[in-house]
Amino acid sequence: MPPKATVTGPMKTMLETQLPVLATVSGPATPNIGPKRSLRVYDDHTLIYNENTGGRHLENIEAGSRVAVAVIDREALDGYRFLGHAEVATDGPAWDNCLEFAAANGMKEPKRAVLIHLDTIFSLESGAKAGTVITDETPGSSE
Repeated sequence: MPPKATVTGPMKTMLETQLPVLATVSGPATPNIGPKRSLRVYDDHTLIYNENTGGRHLENIEAGSRVAVAVIDREALDGYRFLGHAEVATDGPAWDNCLEFAAANGMKEPKRAVLIHLDTIFSLESGAKAGTVITDETPGSSE
């Protein structure tokens, strides 16, 4: 089994301090992007967010769309792109995590918990590293 894409300390910090943007796809090729202020690290290989609107992103994910998350620190000219596949939950540990997050942050109860299981993480750092793979769990891939 190949190594999993792993969220590092600097990635966690950036996700905690900058606004992540989620991308999904509708139909064969229509992109949909939007900010996700509740998006955060769930564990070293998974991101999570509270799906509060139940709109296009949720429809796309439930239809099987792969997902991408970008987070950028404009001042530092640095960032990351996370690619993965999503799982929707309405019970269990992920749901409990979202309920606790909502309560702690003055949010309404979410419609769903969305886990993003990471496949590949890319650097968005300005310069020679831009677009390079940092971690990848795709079979047959290498860093």
